[in-house]
Amino acid sequence: MHKLIVAALAIMVFFVSAVPVFAVSAGKTVEFSGKGAGKVVFDGKAHAKAKCNECHPALFKMKKGATTMTMKDMEAGKGCGACHNGAKAFGVKDTSSCGKCHKK
Repeated sequence: MHKLIVAALAIMVFFVSAVPVFAVSAGKTVEFSGKGAGKVVFDGKAHAKAKCNECHPALFKMKKGATTMTMKDMEAGKGCGACHNGAKAFGVKDTSSCGKCHKK
């Protein structure tokens, strides 16, 4: 029984300490390859009003690079397109907004 409790506590400590590694807080950014359109920069400050569980893990897995998506996916309302639909936030189909995410 003692070993089970120690193991459970060790697992809890691991997850509690691992979560901040994946979080993008206000003032921090995460970059992804945007292929020919230029890298995609996720800005934690711009998304600070949203709660983490609004996107994670339903739209995005917690580890960088674990979720792959295309513009076609986003235009269909998946991933970033769930909010960036032109109503809740600027739309992924709006070509004048490309530079808000894609940086050359």
